[in-house]
Amino acid sequence: MGKQKEGADSGLFLEAMQGVTPLQQDKVPLTQTRPSAIPKQYYLNKASIYDEMLSDSYYTSECDTDNDLLFVRPGIQHGILNKLKRGSFNIEADLDLHGMIVRTARIEVIKFLQNCQDCNIRCARIVHGKGYGSWNNQPVLKGKLNRWLRQCPEVLAFCSARPSDGGTGALYLLLKRH
Repeated sequence: MGKQKEGADSGLFLEAMQGVTPLQQDKVPLTQTRPSAIPKQYYLNKASIYDEMLSDSYYTSECDTDNDLLFVRPGIQHGILNKLKRGSFNIEADLDLHGMIVRTARIEVIKFLQNCQDCNIRCARIVHGKGYGSWNNQPVLKGKLNRWLRQCPEVLAFCSARPSDGGTGALYLLLKRH
């Protein structure tokens, strides 16, 4: 009885397969998506470090509109600082914070510094404004940047820009190479 049933099944199968063309090969290539080469966890960790690092609890003296800002990490040569102050470095990236509230500006500064590091940018400029649009005509972002940038280990030095590049409403940044 087993052979008779087997023959009937075979006949049904052949009947069902009438008009079907057989495949030339039976191997289907598997398309595996490779993981991206971007180390996501590295960037997430770096972002959380920046988030914790750029806090407002780091105190420095308050800034007036006309005060120049200057910060240098130990070990930076005077000649390099003078070159930065003169605006002799090629500015490779710009960030304009005009009109931003502190919370938004902080996020933009974090993204900007990360992008500068990723692109191996040596010198950048951040325009923060002179505070003429604030409620008391005093710079808010200038003081915040003064605090935030001092806490960032990638920032080797910063100073107020030359008048042609924004004066006391902008900063030149000298950044560590990646």
